[in-house]
Amino acid sequence: MPYLTRPAGATTSAVAVGVGVPGYAHPLVAPVEWAELTRPGIPLHWAALNVSNGPGIQPDPHCLAAAGRLRNTGATVLGHLDLARGTRPFAELIRDVHRYADWYRVGGFLLDRCPAEPGALPAVRRLAGALRALVPGAHLVLLHGRHPDPGYAGIADQLVTFAGSWGDYRWSQAAEWTAAYPAGKFCHFVHGIPRGHLEEALRIARWQGAATVFFTDRTQLRGGASPWEAMPGYWDDLVSLIGRGVSE
Repeated sequence: MPYLTRPAGATTSAVAVGVGVPGYAHPLVAPVEWAELTRPGIPLHWAALNVSNGPGIQPDPHCLAAAGRLRNTGATVLGHLDLARGTRPFAELIRDVHRYADWYRVGGFLLDRCPAEPGALPAVRRLAGALRALVPGAHLVLLHGRHPDPGYAGIADQLVTFAGSWGDYRWSQAAEWTAAYPAGKFCHFVHGIPRGHLEEALRIARWQGAATVFFTDRTQLRGGASPWEAMPGYWDDLVSLIGRGVSE
């Protein structure tokens, strides 16, 4: 078992872990994945919709259908917004927000490649305010992929504080400031986890206070597809483990 730092004051007993899907491939490419999310009993917290590196330039009928089926189950559908580490123009992002809201009736947004430095806080805070004004009650998830400046915790509903490989995750440590927040505040996305280490990965998530996860045996290929674009090979095992809980 790797050495992990449990932040002072943090608790794990009440952490109910569920799944957050960073963005499956287009429904035509991944029909089984999108259909599986509507199956009763799936512990789905939310799923992000990425039509064409954003909402696309016109409504996509296949994505409209997939988003509609998910909404009908009561699931939260998030629009995928790429902040490009803070380099995308504000007006361009707002254009995409309107398209997601008008076409796909999203319930919030996953802000991918979100800056993590304190200097970008005002810009991200401004954007978050605009998103909530345009989509009242929007669920906002900031995908930093690492622990950001603590100031970001007050901007969004959730922060993705880890996105990377199993090799890095099993030796990772939670930042001390995360102990001041409930487990529902944090998400972890981990690729390349062998089936035999799923329970260990879930224990790490609970230990570090992450209540939303996406774990997969798929790996990040250089120049290839994202490991998040399809279900892991052990999807049923993952759902079962989450459903019955994993002890410390």
